[in-house]
Amino acid sequence: MRRWLTAVALGGMTALVLGGCALPDGVDGDLTDEWAAIGAPVSFTPAVGTCHPRPVDIGYLSSYQPVDCTTEHDTETVYVGTFTGGEADRTAPPAEGSPGLRAARAECEGKVNEFVGGNWRGGRLSVSVVPPSSYAWSGGSRWFRCDLVEIGGLDNPDVVSRSVSLKGALTAQPDLSYGCFTPKLVKDDIDQMQPVSCTAKHNSEFAGIWTAPDIPYEAFLKDDARTEKGCMGVIAAFAKVPNNGDLKYRTGWIFYYPGEADWAAGNRGVQCFLWIDSRSLTRSMKGAGPGALPIN
Repeated sequence: MRRWLTAVALGGMTALVLGGCALPDGVDGDLTDEWAAIGAPVSFTPAVGTCHPRPVDIGYLSSYQPVDCTTEHDTETVYVGTFTGGEADRTAPPAEGSPGLRAARAECEGKVNEFVGGNWRGGRLSVSVVPPSSYAWSGGSRWFRCDLVEIGGLDNPDVVSRSVSLKGALTAQPDLSYGCFTPKLVKDDIDQMQPVSCTAKHNSEFAGIWTAPDIPYEAFLKDDARTEKGCMGVIAAFAKVPNNGDLKYRTGWIFYYPGEADWAAGNRGVQCFLWIDSRSLTRSMKGAGPGALPIN
């Protein structure tokens, strides 16, 4: 009985349409011709120029809570790049130390240097590469974030909260750039580099960055002579003195190098400092020439 009633109802509807009953104005009787096509799904991509309350290692969407850079924050996204080629074909995000992540870091560092107005290693800054989560990767995300933070100093990697962008930091914010120092020694090792004004008494100064070769970390640590030669060249160029056999009688050297994890990530930047242990300086040695750094 129920099936008969259904058939009558459908038959009645058919007769109504075929009988030519008028449709309301604006209705053409076609239910699908004006539906918008469903577009391809678009994966989330983080925004450049945003700041974040806390640093992160993985770019989970659930933890993405950007804030305006004029409010208190810990980290700033300077650039967003894209994994391409074979790295984009992976089934999971590139692992720490992989060629793909090292290439991403190199791209990040170039963009960060442009952003801060110099080599970021020349100041109280730290750079990290943030890939998408595995879940986002499986959904098509291939981006990586280049995040930048201010740190406490050479001997203090703690993140410093800010309420202003780091754009132009190494030119517009001199307090962030490394300058002159008074080293604190424990036996023959540098325990701490205490920053001081270059017009105050000091005996060390940041000279620049030497880029170490792409070799295993253990091999780098075993060859202090190579690092000394690299840094002494940086110091000679900084102070405008001859880079010859007499240089070691003009100045000593101190260097800070990347940790093992940073080395695996592709960081090869060694921070070089001139060091005068026989007297105190009260001016910068930048471009000072042989007269300011005599042979002793």
